[in-house]
Formats: sequence, C-alpha cells, structure tokens
Amino acid sequence: MNSTPTPILNREIGILEFNSRVLAQAEDPHNPLLERLRFLGIFSSNLDEFFEVRVAGLKEQLLSEPNKIEADGLRIQDVYDKVTEYANALVIRQYAAFQKTIKPELDRHGILFIHSSSWTPEQEKWAYGIFRTELLPLLTPIALDPAHPFPKVANKSLNFIVALDGKDAFGRRAGLAVVQAPRSLPRVVRMPKRLAKTDDGFVMLSSFVQKFVGDLFPGLRILECHPFRVTRNSELFVSDDDVTDLRKALQGELPTRHLGDAVRLETSIDTPHALVERLLKENGLQPQDCYRVDGPVNLLRLSQVPDLVDKPELKFALYRPKSSFGFTKPGQQDSTDPDDSIIEKIRQGDILLHHPYESFEPVLQLLREASIDPDVLAIKQTVYRTGDDSPVMDALIQAARNGKEVTVVLELLARFDEQTNINWAAKLESVGAHVVYGVVGHKCHAKMLLVVRREKILGKKNKSKLVRYVHLGTGNYHPKTAKLYTDFGLMTCDESITNDVHLVFQQLTGTALHLETRELWESPFTLLDELIAHIRAEAKAAKAGKKALIIAKMNALLEPTIIAELYKASQAGVKIQLIVRGVCALQPGVKGLSDNIIVRSIIGRFLEHHRIYYFYAGGEDVVYLSSADWMDRNLLRRVEVAFPVKDQKLKQRVINEGLKVLLKDNATAWKMNPDGSYVLLKPRANQIPFIGQMELVQQFAQQGKPK
Repeated sequence: MNSTPTPILNREIGILEFNSRVLAQAEDPHNPLLERLRFLGIFSSNLDEFFEVRVAGLKEQLLSEPNKIEADGLRIQDVYDKVTEYANALVIRQYAAFQKTIKPELDRHGILFIHSSSWTPEQEKWAYGIFRTELLPLLTPIALDPAHPFPKVANKSLNFIVALDGKDAFGRRAGLAVVQAPRSLPRVVRMPKRLAKTDDGFVMLSSFVQKFVGDLFPGLRILECHPFRVTRNSELFVSDDDVTDLRKALQGELPTRHLGDAVRLETSIDTPHALVERLLKENGLQPQDCYRVDGPVNLLRLSQVPDLVDKPELKFALYRPKSSFGFTKPGQQDSTDPDDSIIEKIRQGDILLHHPYESFEPVLQLLREASIDPDVLAIKQTVYRTGDDSPVMDALIQAARNGKEVTVVLELLARFDEQTNINWAAKLESVGAHVVYGVVGHKCHAKMLLVVRREKILGKKNKSKLVRYVHLGTGNYHPKTAKLYTDFGLMTCDESITNDVHLVFQQLTGTALHLETRELWESPFTLLDELIAHIRAEAKAAKAGKKALIIAKMNALLEPTIIAELYKASQAGVKIQLIVRGVCALQPGVKGLSDNIIVRSIIGRFLEHHRIYYFYAGGEDVVYLSSADWMDRNLLRRVEVAFPVKDQKLKQRVINEGLKVLLKDNATAWKMNPDGSYVLLKPRANQIPFIGQMELVQQFAQQGKPK
C-alpha cells in the first residue's frame, strides 16, 4: 500500500478531484451543449469557493507556521505547491474545453461571442452607444501615482489594468491606471439580430471596456488594457469566546469580507509580464498564485447565457417535479388544492418526498396550512439556507402574524448566506417570532420542522391533546435548490420521532444536559457512536459467517474513526458499497485492507445531495437519512440529526431510489481506484448505458413514483 498522504493534502486534492469530475461534464460531448457551458460555470464557482476558503486557509498556515511538518513529512509549503499545481492544471483544462470544443460548437449553432476585434463599423457604432450611455457613467478610472495608491479591488470583481502614455492636464506623466467594473454592470450584452446576423449574438463587458477605455483617459495614448480578477480570503472570524451577540458580531465582519487578503490573481494570457508582476506585487502574491487564462477572465459570467438562449434542443429536457398525494389538479403541475389537508395525510401514514423528482410543494403546503389552522399552536423550524426570496420564511412570518408561537433556529454562520439570514432574522423578530442562533461553536445543520396542534380525542367529549407533526430532511428548506439537488424528506406524526425532535429543539433554544433521544441519532452526542456500533455489528455478523452489508451515500468521507472501522469491517468480510460525491479519504480495494469496499461518485444533471445510511442488520434493513456527511465537522462540531425510515414500503423506496439505482449507473458514475484517482465507468460491449438520475426521471414521469 502506498503511504497515506497528509490529511490536509488528501482533503484539498480530494476537493480538486471532485471538481475535475465536474469539469468532465463540460468536456463530455454526450451532454447538451448549453449544459456543458453551464457546467463550466459550476466548475468556476466551485473553484472560486475553494480559493476563498481552502487555499486561504493554507495561506494563513504558511504565514503562521511556515516550517510546520505534516504527518507524511511534507511542509505546508509542499502542500500548497501541490494544490496550486493541480488547480492550475484544472484551469488549463477548463479553458481548453471552452476554446477548442464548446465555443466552436456554439458558433455552429449561431450562439456567438462577438469580440471587438471582429466588429463591423455598424457593430462598433452600436457598441460605442452602449458604452457611452450604459457603462461609462459607472466606470471609475484610478491613476496609479503617489497620490493614488493601488486600490484594494473587491473580491472576484472584474477589473482592468491600463498602461498609458502622455501627460495629463496637471503635467503628470501617465503610467498605469486601474478601471473597476461595478457588479451592477451586465457581464454579457445581447447584440441586436440585425447586426449580429443571429438571434444569439453576445458581447462581453470586457470587450466594451477594452475597446473604448480611451474615453476614460482623454488625450492620453492607451498602450495596454487587460482584465484581471483577484480572489480574496472570505472566511469570517468570529471568536466563540468573545461573542456575546453573534448577529451583531457578524454584521461587523460582513462589510469587509470582500476585502480580505488576496489568494489568487487571474489575468488574460496576453497580459505582459511586467504588468502581471505589478499586479502580483500590489496584492502580496507569488508567481504561482497567478492563473493566466486563454479566454474570458472568469467563465462563470457565461453561466447566464443558457437561460438567455431559446434553443431547447441544446439543453436538458425540461422536467417538472411531480406533485404528490392528490395535490395536483388534473392537467396542472405543482398546484395545491386548498381543500386537501397535508396534516390529515400525515395522520394517515408517513410520507416520503424525493426531490427533485417530486415537488417541494407539500413542504410549503404544510407550512402554509399550519400558519392559518386555528388549532395549530406552535411551529418550530431550523433554517440553514433558504434564499433571499423564500416562501418558507413568508409562511413563518404569516404564522407569527396569526398568533402562532413561531420559533426559528437560524444558522447565521451558513457560509456566504450570512447576510441573507441576518435579514430574515430581523423580519421574523419584527412580527414577534422567536429567533435563536443555535449553539455558538456548533453550526446547526439539522433540517427539522415541527408543528404542534391541539386535536380532539375521539370518543371523549370536550377532551383534547397536543399532537406533533414533523418534517425531517436531508436538504435545505430552499425551494429553488429542491429542483436541482437530490434530497429526501420525511413527514410523520410518529410519537417517538416527534418527541425526539421536540427534545432537540429544547436543547437548541434552551440550556440543559444532553436530552437522550430514542429514535434520532444526534451529533455531537450519539451520531458517531451509533454509526460505529452499526458498522461493528455488521463486522460481527460477517465473522460469524452471516450476511453483512453496508451501503452509504454522502457528499464527503473524511472522519478517521469511521474510516478505520470500515477498514476493519472490510477485513471481517463485510461488503461495503459507498457512494461519495465529493472528497473521500478512504482508499478502496487495497489488498488486505479494503478488499471488500467499493467507492463511486455520481456527477450528473442533478447534484447528488442526500445522505443515506443502510445496514443489513440481520435482514432488518436499518435505513437512516441525514444531512450529515461522514466528516469531523458534521459528526463532532455540528448539530445534526439522522432519522429512521420505519415504514417498510418507504424504506424500500429509499433503498431503490437512493442507492440501488445509483449503484447500477454505468454512464455518470466514477469508480475510485486504490490510489485515490477516479475512472469514469462506461457500458461494456453490448451493454445499454444506464444513467440512474434519468431512470428516476422517466419512472416518476410515467408512473408518478418508481416501482
């Protein structure tokens, strides 16, 4: 077996490996053309966050502990060098995919990015009009001289460095200047059809600026004008020890997030070396921190193009999630009948929702129904990410206005959603809702909704009781991502589960010793221990010659104790099948260590997001769903819950739809090799390609639910 890489290197390279698989979707000619362009944007967005968080963290370590030696003998500098080398190779691949395959195919379909170098006189006249009326009033040129130091440009903003010649009105010799493009400016502008000779001709913002930048410096000669972009450390520093008001502390940190220390410079490949050196020096960066690209700086800006182009044949076929349980009126999609009570349906039996194949509407219906039901007394909900425009939050606000006791555990430290959640906190408090921020030092990542209702006791006059209804999910209460991410949601009034949810909320809003739950596995208390116990139980069964099987699906696998237990279980003879979308520190298929473990990653049209834990358990088929990955942070430093699927039919649905169908995938699945590399599976000779996600799309479309 090869030496195990340092945990830091393993993690960072693992994240880049995942992004390599995302990039492969853009390179795959079997994907629709505009979806390939969209995947390029997803890759860019992922890489931005990688630099803002992961690379930023490495840079901080370089400054504080430059000579620190990691477990395998590598210095932090060695780790940083390997990470940046890998990232640069990915960026080269990304731009090669755009320039050599995607852009030429877009050209053939009449989707043109019309550069200023090819403008006709008529096109240039139109472009100049746009520049003078829409762009010029918003552009700010900043000359670089002793009175004008180099500006600290905002994180990920588009900027231009301009080399000038001549003297200005004050007799100063012109040299360099920086032009910052406000975020309010559109990154692509559609050219009129009569000029572009196509319905879909676009001009990038950089073309306008580079062509007409002279208007910002009248009387001076423009020698060079090149775009650049700086990525900055975007982690927020909030000390657990010093914080007395988390919301106030965050409001103090957020305004300066976009001005953190620089971690990456992006420039066009034709930017002169002298200008690149100046940009690096001004931002405190080294040559390896510069990514010189053969094309537009930041391909993320092209992500909007698929939505601007009306060519359905170049996109994934439109898919509308199925509404469930009679909520859909004949001939309509996602339409809720107000006379159809979701609470009554939950009372009749547990309900399983599988997004995005099924609509998120029943969750919204539960909230809306509870907000106006006179018998509902209280609503409690955790919120991690929900978006700026959220029907979930609108329903909670309405419930508070209607006199319900509304309690929202709002995670203010949800990365990059902090400001959105602060805004929602203020709106909720303004209508009398109780807003708490969980436990300082432990992000609340659990997805829980609890409705408390007073109901009459059948057969007993004037007698009533409180009944709880809950929704537990693997994904966020975010209707938009529910159309893009695969997640399960369970609705139930099972007393043992609803009581557990009540206890978890009690812990989050109050203060007490750990309140022991019966059905839910909760981190940081019982979740890790329960997982270990179930893994060991399978190992014990295998040693006794009995059938033993573990199947688990998650976004990431890094927690060392879990990995060690899985290795032991494999050696005991347990068959272990893991579906890990992102980074995985476990090495499968290593002789004598993990012979019985396979790891695969699914990258497809939808983001695989649900976490599923399956244990054979002597034929009982124990199935738990959760929002928790098998990572240190989820199992030890977050509030997470894993919840059981007890109904046999629903349990089988989870096994079939969430696990088996993905284990059969032979077209979008990547198999992990013992050395940590991945290979894309391909159908064998005479084998029909099987794409798990598309199989589910077809089954739901044809039957409403898979068999």
